[in-house]
Amino acid sequence: MEEPDLSGRTVLVTGSAKGVGRELLLATADCGARTAVHYHTSADAARDVAEDARERGAEATMTVQGDVTDPESVDGLFAAIEAELGSVDVLVNNVGDFAPAHWTDIEFDTWNRVLETNLNGTALCSKRALPAMRETEYGRIVNIGYASSEQGLVSPKNFPYFVAKAGVLMFTRMLAADTQDDGITVNAISPYVVENSDEFPAELPRGRPASFDDLIAPLYFFVDPDSEYISGENIEVDGGWLPERV
Repeated sequence: MEEPDLSGRTVLVTGSAKGVGRELLLATADCGARTAVHYHTSADAARDVAEDARERGAEATMTVQGDVTDPESVDGLFAAIEAELGSVDVLVNNVGDFAPAHWTDIEFDTWNRVLETNLNGTALCSKRALPAMRETEYGRIVNIGYASSEQGLVSPKNFPYFVAKAGVLMFTRMLAADTQDDGITVNAISPYVVENSDEFPAELPRGRPASFDDLIAPLYFFVDPDSEYISGENIEVDGGWLPERV
C-alpha cells in the first residue's frame, strides 16, 4: 500500500520499543512523521528504535517513558512529547499484556495487569490525546484489538485478554461516535497470530501467521489524511480465520 504523507504530524505508538509496536512506529517513520517511541522498562531498546526511525526518514524522534495504566504517568509522557515534538496527531494504542494460562491459574495481579494495560491504557491515552486533537480538528486514533473479539470469542485460557480486547473494540466504536464532529477518526486493527507471537496453533489460516506488513497496510489506510470519513471500524487481520468452525 502507498505510504501516506505524515510529514508535520506527531505519532505516538505505545509500547513501541519492541514487537508489533516497533514495526508500526517505524512504518510511520517511513512516512516522514515525527515519532515518539514509548516504553515502560525497555529504555535501551527504545533508543535503538528511535535511531532506526531517524535513519528511515522520521522528521524528528524521541523516546518517552511511562506506565499507560497510571493517569499521572500518561499525563507526563504526553507532556514530554508536546514539549519536544508538538501535540500528538496520530495515536496507536498498542500496549496490552496477555496471560496465556487457564483463568484459575492466573494470579490476581496478572489478571488486573492484563485488563489495565489493554483497556484502561487505551482509554487513558486516548483521553489525554483528545483535547489537542479537538483543538486542531485533526486526529487519528488506532487501537489494537484481537480477531473475533466482536463475536464474543472466549476461552478458559487467557480469559482476561479476551475480555479486555472486547472492551477495546467497544471503546473504539464509542469514541468514534463521540468524536464524529471533531475531525478525528478512531478505528481498530485486530490480528489473530502475528509472526512474532509466542505461540502458534497447529493450523494457521493461509499456512502462515500475519506478517508485520499485513498489519502496516491497514494502519496506513486508517492514518491517511484522506481517510477522514472512516471511523468506528475494525479490520481483522486473520487470514480468514473462523474460530467457530465445527
